[in-house]
Amino acid sequence: MSQDKLNKVILWFEEIGKEDINLAGGKGANLGELVRAGIPVPPGFVVSSTAYRRFIKETGLLDKINDMLKDIDASNVKELEAKAEEIKKLILETPMPKDIEEAIRNAYRELAAKVGVDVNNLRVAVRSSATAEDLPDASFAGQQDTYLNVVGEDSVVEHVKKCWASLFNARAIAYRISKGIPHENVAMATVVQKMVNARSAGVMFTLDVRNGDRSKIVIESAWGLGEAVVGGKVTPDTFVVNKEVVRKYLDVDPTQVDENVLKEAIIEKHISKKEIAIRFDWEKGGTYEEPLPPELAEKPSLEDREIFALAQMGIKVEDHYKRPMDIEWALDADMEFPKNVFLLQARPETVWSAREEVKVRPSEEEEVEHVEAEVLVRGLPASPGIGIGVAKVLSDPKKDADKFNEGDVLVTKMTDPDWVPLMRKAAAIVTDEGGMTSHAAIVSRELGIPAVVGTKEATKKIKSGMTVTVDGYRGVVYKGKVRIGEEKKEEVTGGTGIGIPSEELRYLFPATGTKIYMNLGEPNAIDRYKDLPFDGIGLMRIEFIITDWIGYHPLYLIKEGKETYFINKLADGIAKVASAIYPRPVVVRFSDFKSNEYRGLKGGEEFEPEERNPMLGWRGVSRYISPTYEPAFRLELRAIKKVREEFGLKNVWVMLPFVRTTWEVEKVLKIMESEGLQRNRDFKVWIMAEVPSVVLLADEFSKLVDGFSIGSNDLTQLVLGADRDSDLLARMGYFDERDPAVLKAIETLIKTAHKYGRTVSICGQGPSVYPELVEFLVKAGIDSISVNPDAVIRTRYMVASVERKVMLQRLAKLEEKLGKE
Repeated sequence: MSQDKLNKVILWFEEIGKEDINLAGGKGANLGELVRAGIPVPPGFVVSSTAYRRFIKETGLLDKINDMLKDIDASNVKELEAKAEEIKKLILETPMPKDIEEAIRNAYRELAAKVGVDVNNLRVAVRSSATAEDLPDASFAGQQDTYLNVVGEDSVVEHVKKCWASLFNARAIAYRISKGIPHENVAMATVVQKMVNARSAGVMFTLDVRNGDRSKIVIESAWGLGEAVVGGKVTPDTFVVNKEVVRKYLDVDPTQVDENVLKEAIIEKHISKKEIAIRFDWEKGGTYEEPLPPELAEKPSLEDREIFALAQMGIKVEDHYKRPMDIEWALDADMEFPKNVFLLQARPETVWSAREEVKVRPSEEEEVEHVEAEVLVRGLPASPGIGIGVAKVLSDPKKDADKFNEGDVLVTKMTDPDWVPLMRKAAAIVTDEGGMTSHAAIVSRELGIPAVVGTKEATKKIKSGMTVTVDGYRGVVYKGKVRIGEEKKEEVTGGTGIGIPSEELRYLFPATGTKIYMNLGEPNAIDRYKDLPFDGIGLMRIEFIITDWIGYHPLYLIKEGKETYFINKLADGIAKVASAIYPRPVVVRFSDFKSNEYRGLKGGEEFEPEERNPMLGWRGVSRYISPTYEPAFRLELRAIKKVREEFGLKNVWVMLPFVRTTWEVEKVLKIMESEGLQRNRDFKVWIMAEVPSVVLLADEFSKLVDGFSIGSNDLTQLVLGADRDSDLLARMGYFDERDPAVLKAIETLIKTAHKYGRTVSICGQGPSVYPELVEFLVKAGIDSISVNPDAVIRTRYMVASVERKVMLQRLAKLEEKLGKE
């Protein structure tokens, strides 16, 4: 790093990257990295940590602060908070060195000129971006402050100082003391970034959310803020783009792209009547709904070149993160195209990316096997599948709840979280409003329920009591019971999700010595799968409960004093599954969000670091034992205790994810014991075997826990040093769970664990995909195999066959031996 950069007070995003974390802090360095990757972000600059260091040294504050904190007792909350307020007041009342203040003012003016906004009207966010020298594993997320809607250079200078002062919040001081970090080693950079005045906004998926087709991009758009799209408050405009066409012109200025290319790239357009726009109230803060005049309501909210520019951005984001992405975006009304196209947030797409096989959507030309099939309404095919049932047109989820029966088709204007209890019972869902990323669409896909949204007039054209067929592949609702192509066999599932009445199941499937477990995420899915021939739940991920049932970051709920809400919601979700399959065991894996995923929860940005590689970062057990996150982990423990003791569901066991070391397991077991959860005959504690250290030290880990569950995806990634999300490496054959090194690791773990009487399971996707891996696992002596619901029956037959084969081979060897004797 050059001395010139080290001395700079102001660093523009274009000047910095991941290597500049000590100058720009985590947020600043990450924004610079995104800019380097060609990903547009709202423009801005960083007031460097050099400016902060100069401020506290040149004003004499450093020595004063060190003296004030010299003998402080961090456990004395009252004294700590009083001292923190005293230091912050001292910082705010001390003038900045003149050249630093002038540099900030000049940068703010330059930013206004860059974006073409009058300097007196430029609204910015001023965000803390803390850093610590030589401490890459220290996390300062949620300890410092962020200020939005800051206007004017005087106010920007004032709020930069407020960010500096927040470095001495009571919580931040206590954290540094607990970590043994000298206060002078921590500095504060500050991000100053233009707030986006959204003309149009929405969501973009870098695959087709209707069928998982990765050659397409789906963009949903509405006027104003993106909340209208995500909240289902309007039926957005929907544009489907051919990704491969755009990729040919990835680095071409969208203003220069030929009209014929635009027509070839944009393969579908659905323009909706958008009756409202959600706007930000710049004076009062918050948002409001603005009715739109007809000429604007029916006008496309994006022009073709804007669609193309967004698609270019989506491909670049997907290439950078090496996986399909769910992206929030906005077009800034204050800037000219294409400089006004901004990425606001990006997260991995979770529905189709998690499925093993993409079921191709039937073609529009496929014949409907009912010559008199009458189309009632058409809309967006939001969730694939065919649903047949009695339509119930409802307007209020609470008042109308007694009118809705299991297997009915829910028809309503739009849905929100209050509708979820009814949605879970539905054979299909049809809405007037909403797009592919509306609440109805997302929840339907998560639940695996066919859905058609944005029909505009379903509540008028469909009458309660009418039998209807909902085609979630094409976005069509038919009158009566209609048999559609090859999908007719999906019409009735008998409550098992496999087309066989549950009462017949026990007579159909072979017994196996190797237990067949099932993986489960969404608790209510157990209603469809509880009668499948599985011996227990080998992996219950609680992330779905947290994201869909709770929605808030647990530390945010603690901050708001709503711990009980988290505990009760989590306990209800776990109990739903445990009671449905009692006494079969349910192995609940504690939360394993990465920091970027946690940040997507409401209130999460305040508490989460911006890590360069979240996959190998602050996740799993490393979170539970950290002072920062331990209070949140204790909420999970209390939920487990509630399920086991208050609900009496002793079939609930637990599993620790992404374990790296024995000492962290020892620490987490002590935390569990302090919450009244101790290993015993009825309460088993497993750990995930994802990191090679678990295999290498299996002897030591076996002394601490009752069992292991192999996470074959992560184990393969770390054994082979191959990024599991790299399409390039996968195509070259590197990422393969059948690799001899991976198989050797699995075999070693099984042998060592059995030496200590510990059980070994596997819950990665490998057994669901590779029959030969199942055969290897059975021959290696694995105790159980946990697969996705659609692979349970296939795996049970396969395991039974392998076990029979192994038994016959052993008998043959025994006969040969007896014959020789």
